[in-house]
Amino acid sequence: MDEPSEGEGDAVIATRALTKRYRGGQLAVDGLDLTVPAGSVFGFLGPNGSGKTTTIRMLMGLIEPTSGTAAVLGRPMPGAARAVVPWVGALIEGPALYGHLSGRDNLLRYDAADPTADPRTRRERVASALDRVGLTAAATKKAKAYSLGMKQRLGLAAALLQPRRLLVLDEPTNGLDPQGMREIRTLVRELASDGTTVFLSSHLLDEIDQVCTHAAVMAQGRLIVQGSVADLAAGVRGRLVVTTPDTTDAARVLKEQGAADVVTAEDRVTAQPPGHDLAEVNAALVAAGVRVRGFGLERASLEDAFVALTGEGFDVAG
Repeated sequence: MDEPSEGEGDAVIATRALTKRYRGGQLAVDGLDLTVPAGSVFGFLGPNGSGKTTTIRMLMGLIEPTSGTAAVLGRPMPGAARAVVPWVGALIEGPALYGHLSGRDNLLRYDAADPTADPRTRRERVASALDRVGLTAAATKKAKAYSLGMKQRLGLAAALLQPRRLLVLDEPTNGLDPQGMREIRTLVRELASDGTTVFLSSHLLDEIDQVCTHAAVMAQGRLIVQGSVADLAAGVRGRLVVTTPDTTDAARVLKEQGAADVVTAEDRVTAQPPGHDLAEVNAALVAAGVRVRGFGLERASLEDAFVALTGEGFDVAG
């Protein structure tokens, strides 16, 4: 089987005016122009119901678009699905598992269904995939007894049975505890360092901010913005942080200087900085007798950029 090439500008995924309208007129995805660079960890971000999963299903050839085009690894989808899918690992809307089989036997079934998989090394691949997602100790346990987080891990293991050019993950940390989330984020970084492009859908801003090099933000079926995470955050001023034992006085002075969203903590005050020179703000604090032990701007986060772009936010917890 010929290996697909990236195609347009080394984009692993490229859509043009991609649209999906369901029966009854519901517009799930509206004219999406998306470009996912090769080698990136690309965060596909938006609140639940924003069109993320519908987009992924079109990219994977599971449903046809109403209009527009989608290309994956340089091939049109869904027309070239047979050529593209063997090079893509995917976890979409949770894994489909045989509950009466063990985790290991589920993966053996998945691998056996892959016509490109070498049966002579099947058990080694399954053991390696289980180890990568931390399920070796539970390999013999029946899948129906797995927790939601364990099922997510097993679905990830299935996507990792073969080396992939592209890994598509739809809410991969769903159901995981904080430790599990950290492990999956580490795994995503490792896969990217090995040369796999990772397309990660999430409604968690913090998740995207921690692991992704690029991001796109969806809302109500439309693309709001896309680009590198650094560029998205660079267009927004970070929060002003003042470290001081005199937090009440510091908060008062910052408000007088035009700072917004002033928040007081135990030994520091944070705020959206005013538009004028921050040296003047620092001088005003000192003149008011505030003992300033630290003064500076924190780097703007993806959350800051999203709020600046849309005037609203959604889940940010990791």
